[in-house]
Amino acid sequence: MRSPFAALPGAVVPEGAQAPAHYGNPLGEQRRLAQGAAIVHLGDRRVLTLTGPDRLGWLDSISSQELKSLQPGVSTETLILDPQGHIEHQANLVDDGERLWLIVDQDDAEPLQAWLTRMRFRMQVEIADVTDEFAVLGWVDRAGGAAGALVAGEGAAGDGTAGKGAAAAPRIMWRDPWASVSPGGYQYASGAQHPAAAWAWTEAIVPSAMLTRIAAALAAAGADASPAGTSAAEALRVEAWRPRWSAEVDEKSLPHESDWLRSAVHLNKGCYRGQETVAKVHNLGRPPRRMVLLHLDGSQSTLPQPGAAVLRQGTVDDSGAPVAGAEVGHVTSAALHYELGPIALAVIKRNVPVDETLEVEVDDGRLPATQEVIVPPDAGATANVPRLPRIGGRPRR
Repeated sequence: MRSPFAALPGAVVPEGAQAPAHYGNPLGEQRRLAQGAAIVHLGDRRVLTLTGPDRLGWLDSISSQELKSLQPGVSTETLILDPQGHIEHQANLVDDGERLWLIVDQDDAEPLQAWLTRMRFRMQVEIADVTDEFAVLGWVDRAGGAAGALVAGEGAAGDGTAGKGAAAAPRIMWRDPWASVSPGGYQYASGAQHPAAAWAWTEAIVPSAMLTRIAAALAAAGADASPAGTSAAEALRVEAWRPRWSAEVDEKSLPHESDWLRSAVHLNKGCYRGQETVAKVHNLGRPPRRMVLLHLDGSQSTLPQPGAAVLRQGTVDDSGAPVAGAEVGHVTSAALHYELGPIALAVIKRNVPVDETLEVEVDDGRLPATQEVIVPPDAGATANVPRLPRIGGRPRR
């Protein structure tokens, strides 16, 4: 379904996309989104639901988050891991007392639904894709921000109960738990202040028919509230170091590498697939890769594409080709930020020195890049394992 937001003035919709990437002023849209004065139609999300009395306990037993005691209206997220602890699926979760709502990246929806269906066995759980009936809107929830108030006025915000009157609708709101370390989670990032502390990202699940009314309300709101494109949401996500399944996950991804233990993993819950690897890397080992924020040279107007190689600086042969061992990672997300300039999230080898200047491949060459550490090289190995005396060794005096 083509988004009603695509009919708003200036909308630029990339080929194959469901919603506008921007409306002609990406940096201004970022600023207004950060201030709580803009709304994004997240057309690259899908909505699944789980119903039935076993839904929470069952999903708890097969995923990384503690869900058995999840209360209606409380937001969380979970990961589905393979037996070796690699990330396979991710979902944003909120329960309304009758249904568990899952917001997932578009390309992961069908595989996740198929996997959940296979794992159901005799459990009283029904799984449905309701994307044809519901859409997802996103905004930054600021005190006094007009964006949240506008959506709430359409009956889409609240605590999981039905609205009243002509705008009556399920009021399903998901508040991103990335803003702080969740119960049972763990943060590897250090420093005085994590950028997620200001990350008040909110997503609302609304009936698809409501999109037309909200788009019309935005068109009439003037300076109070405006639409923003998906590129603005992505830029603020990169600034907040927030990992996303569609961008930061590949077949090797462990939750530790992107600091995803802080919001999507409960380290003290019962067993689930991949849990042994999660515990082993966290307590005894170290993740082989680590996520960094790259500050890119802004003298060129080119941004790297996802998957672009990250290399040690100056490591080329006479023909200009990278020498062996030069590549140390790859870009996962990149954006031109309205304050920080060109930035990117990247996954690099753990042993790359934190003060080493790197380079990122772009179409017409390379961009110098400096690291901002997200996951430090010494992340993991948190267990305090006492050293045992060597057999046959002499006691120290």
